[in-house]
Amino acid sequence: MLTHLDSEGRANMVDVTDKAVTSREATAEARVRMRPETLAMIQAGGHPKGDVFAVARIAGIQAAKKTSDLIPLCHPLMLTSVKVELEAEGEDCVRIVARCKLAGQTGVEMEALTAASVAALTIYDMCKAVDRGMTIETVRLLEKLGGKSGHYQAGE
Repeated sequence: MLTHLDSEGRANMVDVTDKAVTSREATAEARVRMRPETLAMIQAGGHPKGDVFAVARIAGIQAAKKTSDLIPLCHPLMLTSVKVELEAEGEDCVRIVARCKLAGQTGVEMEALTAASVAALTIYDMCKAVDRGMTIETVRLLEKLGGKSGHYQAGE
């Protein structure tokens, strides 16, 4: 059942008033594939716009906090922790992992996915002048803890 549709099929925000406040956590990832020279430039700190990973990390954190402004039916949440980690994976890829936590009445999957996605978009934005062929791929939920539906962990 799609929870964002009412009995007549109209979009609505899910009522979480009666849900218990519990500890909730979600982890999501995204990958940005690029030319090896582009990744080498990022790692060497040679980008004229500055530290690409630092800017992408801040963008991801900011995005997690603004998720309800971007996704129409998301609840505004009081996040207690947002962590965005970026690392080179091989010679042509950056892996982004975003973790969001809170004590609340609804999950933080969308915040984690938004953080990973916007961090990836920020890398693209900062590096597009040198590598327009970059691709953003494998944006997905890795793990979710807490709430009525319990623990979810993605397969390999």
